[in-house]
Amino acid sequence: MRAYTAVVERCPETKLYVGYIPGFRGAHSQAATLEELRENLREVVQMLLEDGEPMMEAEFVGTQAVMV
Repeated sequence: MRAYTAVVERCPETKLYVGYIPGFRGAHSQAATLEELRENLREVVQMLLEDGEPMMEAEFVGTQAVMV
């Protein structure tokens, strides 16, 4: 079993949660709840892994606060 880190945002217009896995091409989804988004992302990743191990384009490192 592998774990992937997803970035989650909420669209102010639609109120939907939008998630993607940085560097994993095609690993993105949206949903009305966080639980639904997690399940959607899990299904997308499972589907993408059927084609073999992905070539990650980037690695999630973290977040930083930027003071302006």
